[in-house]
Amino acid sequence: MRLKSGQMAIGLVCVLLGFMLAVQVKTQQDVLSDLSMVRSAELTSYVKSLEKERNNLQVELVDLRAKVAELIQGRSLISTLETELEAVRGFAGMTEIKGPGVTVVMDDSKRVGKPGQDPNAFLIHDDDVLKLINELLASGAEAISINGQRYVATTEIRCVGPTISINNTRTAPPIVVHAIGNPETLEAGLKMRGGIVESLSFWGINVNIKVEEEVYIPAYKGGFRFEYGKPVVKKAGDK
Repeated sequence: MRLKSGQMAIGLVCVLLGFMLAVQVKTQQDVLSDLSMVRSAELTSYVKSLEKERNNLQVELVDLRAKVAELIQGRSLISTLETELEAVRGFAGMTEIKGPGVTVVMDDSKRVGKPGQDPNAFLIHDDDVLKLINELLASGAEAISINGQRYVATTEIRCVGPTISINNTRTAPPIVVHAIGNPETLEAGLKMRGGIVESLSFWGINVNIKVEEEVYIPAYKGGFRFEYGKPVVKKAGDK
């Protein structure tokens, strides 16, 4: 009888253990299932977050590309303007320049005038320098300097007593003129029949012309002032 009771107790314990084990396994499965669902939800949220960030970055990338294109276009425009400005500065004489050309040296005549002749005819005057400059310009000179003074649109050449004023700077013979251009053309223009060299040589004024492979001409050191002239602003449709 006692044996049967013990067997029943053991059986009951086994049943309880089995039940508890089954419950534990079921609980673990439920927990794992819940964790899997939570993990899946987190991954889905993370993926959506990454997709949103990617879309934002794509929009930002498009915007940055547009800005880069604008910058490149702006830099190209600035580079073009800088090149044009430098060319204008060169034409205006505001930058030093070098190139092939000629060097012309003019000096007063050493000849003694005959009685009755005007002694001033044997000296270099402002109009002699002007004629020389005009002949060089007519022969294609691109830049000219006179005794170190850059010749520009506002340069004055006039006699001031026994001296010649160039850019409000007094100078005296010998007059050294540098000109950049085609050397042969410049030389031919000065030496043409009836030209400035022939005219001055008649009075014994020496004009020496030297063809140069490279001539250096300094920049204009003065300033430009327009007090009365104003730029003309054209409107759309104006010719």
